[in-house]
Amino acid sequence: MTHGFIVTGTDTGIGKTVFAAGLTGALSGAYWKPVQSGLDDGTDTQSVDELTSGSDVQVLPEAYRLKTPVSPHEAARIDGLFVDMMELKLPEVERPLIIEGAGGVLVPYREDLLAADIFGIWGLPAILVARTTLGTINHSLLSLEALRLRGVTVAGIVFIGDEEPVAERAIARIGTAPQLGRLPFLDPLDAPNLRDAFKANIDMGLLV
Repeated sequence: MTHGFIVTGTDTGIGKTVFAAGLTGALSGAYWKPVQSGLDDGTDTQSVDELTSGSDVQVLPEAYRLKTPVSPHEAARIDGLFVDMMELKLPEVERPLIIEGAGGVLVPYREDLLAADIFGIWGLPAILVARTTLGTINHSLLSLEALRLRGVTVAGIVFIGDEEPVAERAIARIGTAPQLGRLPFLDPLDAPNLRDAFKANIDMGLLV
């Protein structure tokens, strides 16, 4: 039976890929980004491959590689493709599977299929990645509610960015979600720095 985690977020461009890479490395897992929208500037799969360099991990190919950097449902329409759940079946791997969703929790993969709907079908626990900037309390609580309404277990929430202890504590308390830690911005963002930052800042004991 497949085991692992879904990495989702409150928005796009917030650090899901960086966290997913760190988690994949920490668990010696298999990374999978089922649907990639936008290919010109490189893909999240390529980024994870680079950010886990030197670690014992497996990086799986995407099920769909869509050219346009928009939501999956629109990118698929532009490419003339239909996103089929049969193509999104969980791959069989011998290690923990780390799945990175596209964009936020309610991003449409089809007109009738949202990200959180797919997460509910997969049945794996989700980790919510959130910013620490203004608005994060609202965005995070809405995302947690949307996940739970679809029967998705929330394994925890992780923050990316500068420390904002009031907001971080409020989200964890009101959202009743384990606070796994906070990854600071990394410069340079590379595999060794990410490994060190992940070990120092993320409480993996809460995911056991």
